[in-house]
Amino acid sequence: MLVSSLLALHFGSAFALTTFQPISVTSCNHRISFCLNKIRTSTGLLYSPQNKIDGDTSQFNEISSSSRAQRKAGERAKKQKRQNSATRHKTKLESDHPEAILKRQQKKKQQQNPKKFEVGGGSKSKRKHNFAERKAFLLASEKENDEFDVNMDDLRENNRLTNTNFHPINGSDALERSIHEHKLHSQSVGKLDASTTADEVVKAIKRAQNLHDLHDIREIAHFLLEEVGPNFAYGYRGSLLSRLAVASLHLNNHDIAIRCITERRINHRATMIPLESSAIVRGLLRCRYTEEAWEVLEDELSLPLEGWVDFSSVSKHDMGDASTKSTNEEDLLHEENTRRQLEVRDRLIHRARSIASIASRHFYEDEPGAGMNAMKKLNEMGKIVNEAGLTSEEIGMPWERIVKGAAMCESKRRSGKWEDENSSEDPSTWPCNIVYSVLDAMISFPPENRDVTFEALCNALVRRTVFVTGAVDMKGCPEADRGEVAFIGRSNVGKSSLVNMLTNRKSLAFTSKTPGKTQQFNYFAVNDKPDLERQIRFGDEVPGTKDLDAFYIVDLPGFGFAKVPQKQRQQWSDFMDEYLQYRATLRVVFHLIDARHGPTEEDGKIMQRVGRLLGNQQNRAKYVVILTKADKNVKGATLEKNPGKVTKSVLSKVVETMNTNRVGYAPIVLTSAETKLGRDEVWKYLRLAAEF
Repeated sequence: MLVSSLLALHFGSAFALTTFQPISVTSCNHRISFCLNKIRTSTGLLYSPQNKIDGDTSQFNEISSSSRAQRKAGERAKKQKRQNSATRHKTKLESDHPEAILKRQQKKKQQQNPKKFEVGGGSKSKRKHNFAERKAFLLASEKENDEFDVNMDDLRENNRLTNTNFHPINGSDALERSIHEHKLHSQSVGKLDASTTADEVVKAIKRAQNLHDLHDIREIAHFLLEEVGPNFAYGYRGSLLSRLAVASLHLNNHDIAIRCITERRINHRATMIPLESSAIVRGLLRCRYTEEAWEVLEDELSLPLEGWVDFSSVSKHDMGDASTKSTNEEDLLHEENTRRQLEVRDRLIHRARSIASIASRHFYEDEPGAGMNAMKKLNEMGKIVNEAGLTSEEIGMPWERIVKGAAMCESKRRSGKWEDENSSEDPSTWPCNIVYSVLDAMISFPPENRDVTFEALCNALVRRTVFVTGAVDMKGCPEADRGEVAFIGRSNVGKSSLVNMLTNRKSLAFTSKTPGKTQQFNYFAVNDKPDLERQIRFGDEVPGTKDLDAFYIVDLPGFGFAKVPQKQRQQWSDFMDEYLQYRATLRVVFHLIDARHGPTEEDGKIMQRVGRLLGNQQNRAKYVVILTKADKNVKGATLEKNPGKVTKSVLSKVVETMNTNRVGYAPIVLTSAETKLGRDEVWKYLRLAAEF
């Protein structure tokens, strides 16, 4: 009967009752399934696929048609919830809450300058240093007074940070007093009272700094400086004061910052952390308190006394076990020295970074004298940094930024910025190029070997290069009016490639795989007057003079298996003897040797000649041995990892040959034109020619 009803729905009642004929079971099941789908869509009945029709067609899961109504009601509830959320968000943005005010200000700025907030702009764009506007803003902000004001002029005159009218609270007074409640604008930390934890104070400081909430900064300062004692939060008060000092400097509330620094120095010296001291130094620099920044640095990030720690007795592997307990006296001393090593290493890292910040600030504010003094400080601490075993990755020095700042000052110096007699700077005491002071500090620190840093260095030290002439005798040499550096070596040792690497040029000196391409003494002028090439090629008189750091690079012909007649080779030999002995402006002689094979017989003859002609004249010309193609000794040599090496057997052979030919005093530099290894070290000697 049920089958008839279903067929009637599909084919019509008349057909189902009058013309019904027996059909197969499979066909019947298909027709019943089709009809059930019709029933489900029209009446809301749901057929469960788990209940298969197998003779018993009564197995249905009938669900009320109210399910559709429930689904629609749920959708209406979600829509209403979204509308309510949007209404609350709009009401919050229109309120007087500090977060709402900040968001309205940001939205207004975005509407006024939409390009600044595009992808690639804003915080991702390059920082611009407009120190004139910054100075005016800071001077105006100092005139604003609040309840924490002190006389900043008297503070600077009376030892700045150590002499204030502030009398800190000791622990007993803090216990006797009742801590008042300080209400904040923050929703997560609404007040500060006796039950406040250190984490809540940190959260409140971060929020006040990010939202520029001066009210909360003042309330937090009242709480930390006047309400609680040194033992607050189990001695964590010193770290909270350092965070508050940095936040106050960020908001230009210098008085609170000075009081926090002073209180931290008086009552929390034992718990000072180098990271916090470094942050305070950078905050003081941001507010142009350079003297105060130096004072904090020398007091809290000073160098360790000589003999206070022994870096040679503990390896880096042992430093990870500093917390291991031991009862043996020697082991206790070992653990104490390890603890001191870790402390000194951390202090050295943050001291170097802080001095780098000071130097960068001076260079970008057109104060090269103070910037070079900061570079001297870095140069002095380079020795202990290397003794501590620190790497360039651990220190993370911003050499590129410092080099660019020094180059900017050097450019203004060449334009005559500090030639005025009334200027506070004295260029007569400066080196021929301000960037050389940065180079000295870079060489004293662990090598970094980054392309971007060396590119900035080369752009500052090698601004113009031009081929001057090719000499075959002393008469063909240019006028001896500047220092010179000569590159000597057998054919195909890599002289031209090394010259191109050092000057960051691709084709200054011609390179070839065929030995003996250099057939004369090639002179290249570095930092000569502009448009000198036009004068050399066309004979035009070009006005101007060479820069103070101008010098010549001389690429000598290759000896050994160069395919030249014996007569020409003898001429080269005689010319080199005369050049080494009588060229008064020669400052450095670089002797290039292949690091794969070591010195050959021709290299020994060159050493013998140099030892005979320059052995007693090292004050005039310095002899340096350079091992080239060091990357060929390492499989898969790269700039970042394994840039090159020399085997012990080759190095021993080089030293033995040098001692035999009386040039054992010469320094040895390992280089590679492929991985750029040793370029900073070679520039240390190129500087001797620039300072002629």
